[in-house]
Amino acid sequence: MDNDWDAVIIGGGVAGLSAAQMLGRSLRRTLVIDGGMPRNRFAAHMHGVLGHDGTPPAELLATGRAEARAYGVEFATGTVADVTGQGDRLTVTREDGTVDTARAVVIATGIRDDLPDVPGLSEEWGRTVLHCPYCHGWEVAGRRLAVLATSPASLHQIELVRQLSDDVTVFAAEPFDERSVVRLAARGVRIVSTAVREATGRDGALALTTADGAEHVVDALFTAGAPVLDLGFVASLGLARADAPGAPLVADPRGATSHPRVFAAGNAIAPFGNVPLSMGAGAMAGAGVNAMLVAEDFDHAVAERAAQRTAAWEERYAAEDRFWSGRVNATMAAVVAGLEPGSALDVGSGEGGDAVWLAEHGWRATGVDVSATAVRRAAALAASRGVDAEFRVGDGAASVPGEFDLVLASFLHSWEPDFPRLHLLRDAGGRVAPGGRLLVVSHAAPPPWAREVPAHAPVMRTPDEELALLDLDARAWAVEIVEIRRREATAPDGTPAHLDDGVLLLRRIC
Repeated sequence: MDNDWDAVIIGGGVAGLSAAQMLGRSLRRTLVIDGGMPRNRFAAHMHGVLGHDGTPPAELLATGRAEARAYGVEFATGTVADVTGQGDRLTVTREDGTVDTARAVVIATGIRDDLPDVPGLSEEWGRTVLHCPYCHGWEVAGRRLAVLATSPASLHQIELVRQLSDDVTVFAAEPFDERSVVRLAARGVRIVSTAVREATGRDGALALTTADGAEHVVDALFTAGAPVLDLGFVASLGLARADAPGAPLVADPRGATSHPRVFAAGNAIAPFGNVPLSMGAGAMAGAGVNAMLVAEDFDHAVAERAAQRTAAWEERYAAEDRFWSGRVNATMAAVVAGLEPGSALDVGSGEGGDAVWLAEHGWRATGVDVSATAVRRAAALAASRGVDAEFRVGDGAASVPGEFDLVLASFLHSWEPDFPRLHLLRDAGGRVAPGGRLLVVSHAAPPPWAREVPAHAPVMRTPDEELALLDLDARAWAVEIVEIRRREATAPDGTPAHLDDGVLLLRRIC
């Protein structure tokens, strides 16, 4: 259990830490695995980060780790070799062989910049060789600036740099088209069409030597490295990738990828995003993971309650040799007697009294019930009567495929306060064929001999109330019967009495 987590975050930059903070604050058991190689480690200071302008990147990360730890987030140093799916868990294998499992994974590994193949550039990267005019432009504004063009997209970078200085030189081994040359010349941008052979740092400036031997000294050079995403560790998951430089992961605004348990944030989904964008994406991914886990927690709870209900009914049936009389409900029989036989589904068929009666009267009857014992007894009842009726174990109409001319839900009540009666009735309606009918027979009121109604007694509504709550599409359903019918009965003390049965008969128009 020590290595089983709600979420594992791969990457401890600003995106990963923002996701970790959100998950920690949501009381999720979270692990961050970080290799300690953030993209902006070459920069001495960050800019354009509201509230942190001029802060060293390492300082922001240290603060973020401390904040996340305060919310219970744990950290591990290392890199991930492989992530695989395994049912409701993902298996995360680190390079050192450590294996973690998690309900969700956040990919926040960022990118690395593949710089142009010019000797000396990498040594000056983050100092006199820069990439983002918004991140670094203010500090070099008004000075001798240059741009090393690497693709047609470099034109945008050139125009941004020209905003910062009147002294701008562009090094472009590949010629620009005529329109671009005209635009650059109009703003006084010089173009050097000879390839740069070497870059050398010189007293805070940068000397660029071109292939013809000429030397150009500038105070800063802007260029664009090709984004490289090292995502081999999730190759087996087949995550969708965008048709964009670096082939970033495709994710929705919550960070959800094409895998239901994998989220992504930061430069892994937006290679050209800055620190604030990565922080925001990380926060959204953390919230997205928590939202997914919250929904799953509720789904598991609902499934567990359904299993408990099934067990309770099974125990109730198994405790006695026979629970019901085996006779048809008189109210149901009276309503169905006037219908043309066809296919029928009895939801909550119990020991089969109603379904067997339907089969005896020409219906192709199927019964479904959560209790295996009840289903066995229903099948035995059908065999003893010499009729062909099918019975199966299942939780409501949704567990039975196909459509039926009649779907019956007779006295589908429970003492459990969270019994999903309306949900089951809507599922029953979904199995009615066009032209078919949904028949709901219910207890419309407690029996007259009941002096007190227990606090957790089954919910008993009138047919009008139930029809309103079902909120069926009036264009698709016609109401044929909505009434309460009195049924003669015998009280526990043997005296004559009556019960009030609610009857709701609806015909599906289309």
